[in-house]
Amino acid sequence: MSASTSIYDQCLAAYFETNDAASADDSSLEATLARQQYLLKCISESNAESINTFFLVYASSLVFFMQAGFAMLCAGSVQKKNVQNTMLKNLLDACGAAIGFYSVGYAFAYGGSEDCFKTGCEKTFIGLSNFFLSGVVNHIFWLFQFAFAATSATIVAGTLAERCQMRAYMCYSFALTGFVYPVVVHSIWSPQGFLSANSTDKLWGVGMVDFAGSTVVHLTGGCTALIATYLLGPRRGRFYDGRGKQLETPNPMPGHSSALQVSLSLDFFF
Repeated sequence: MSASTSIYDQCLAAYFETNDAASADDSSLEATLARQQYLLKCISESNAESINTFFLVYASSLVFFMQAGFAMLCAGSVQKKNVQNTMLKNLLDACGAAIGFYSVGYAFAYGGSEDCFKTGCEKTFIGLSNFFLSGVVNHIFWLFQFAFAATSATIVAGTLAERCQMRAYMCYSFALTGFVYPVVVHSIWSPQGFLSANSTDKLWGVGMVDFAGSTVVHLTGGCTALIATYLLGPRRGRFYDGRGKQLETPNPMPGHSSALQVSLSLDFFF
């Protein structure tokens, strides 16, 4: 059968192969309805995988579009002289997240759990297979999960704005998406996680349901941002002068563009 053959023709050929010639040529109402029911079921099953793939790619693009929103927010909230620096850090979020989640992050999050959604598996702390996506069949699912990983990393960008070196920021992006975030994902979203609602042995009979990532993505990024804030401290010249003496009145450091800050809100509405 040629690749250009339509799904309808393929399903019709499959119907003739599974039925004898007499039933296939039967023009009675019952036979016609049965034939049409078979064709509708065949066509819907054939299109299901394509529709699911398209939906995951579309959803991934919407989630990843948050990168643009956070980049605009950071650019509008810093001083004009630091715009280029903070935009580059937002770009490094995606790059570091891609490397970290591709190499080890996905393996720690979902390694060896592809069949566990149906059959169930023993609970583990992290995944121990599928490093560098070896053996992974559903790459669209990886793309969808990568978009969330990159979002979790970019939440911290505003906290580190104007007070973090580029190399340290790249290492942070890799560490968060390569280990910290995947551990949380494995615990809640993987069927092998001890909090997962998809496991056969759910915690307290229910498990933890986090459909949109309020805990897995945003709380992980928020806690990381809080720790980073504590470690880095305030921006230079904000509360202390060049000699480390506390200022009586903090120096205001307003963002240079309110328009870019508001663009984040419009981006999230989209």
